[in-house]
Amino acid sequence: MLTIYLYSNSLINFNITLVIIIATCIFSYLAEENIDFKRKYIFNAFLVAQRKQYYRIFSSGMIHGDYMHLAFNMISLYSFGSATELFFNSLFGFQLGSLLYVLLYVSALGVAHLPTLYRYQNNPNYNSLGASGAVSAIIFAFILCSPLSGVGLIFLPIMVPGYIFGGLYLIYSSYMAQNSNDNIGHEAHFWGAVYGVLFLILAHPPIAAHFLEQIMR
Repeated sequence: MLTIYLYSNSLINFNITLVIIIATCIFSYLAEENIDFKRKYIFNAFLVAQRKQYYRIFSSGMIHGDYMHLAFNMISLYSFGSATELFFNSLFGFQLGSLLYVLLYVSALGVAHLPTLYRYQNNPNYNSLGASGAVSAIIFAFILCSPLSGVGLIFLPIMVPGYIFGGLYLIYSSYMAQNSNDNIGHEAHFWGAVYGVLFLILAHPPIAAHFLEQIMR
């Protein structure tokens, strides 16, 4: 049996999420005010694959399509990120937990883009941006730790257990990735979520048994 305690032994513990949010907001503001800045850092699969501009895989997660897009992602990150930080610190200790939390977020920015990079590497007109893949990874790491916690949408406050929400979210994202032309990165949502689960299971295998134990009670 795995017991997870939420605790904070340092104010820095809580502020990692806030630092990410503040940095993303500043970067996104600069991109909104300067179109050349946005073009330089947006994800373009062709430029990444053909011109080796690999930085775009990560920098695109720091900019957003508009302020509503930014607000949605940052509110979601704030809502789940602080609790996920605490879970990581409980599982791994403060220093390693904080390091792994940052590693999860940053690496998820890259991993979530890989399917899109493969699909559009020869298309110079395809662009995407936003932190949705990394935010999905954080949310699903939280669900893995606390599958019975209520989760809902920001504008539709109907709460359902996290593991049910997660399953529906994956089905929806997979369907939309195959059938939608709305320019939303549904593939990044899906693979970011899957990566968040796999990352935590690989880092701490007993969490999988904890998850199953919780949902089968």
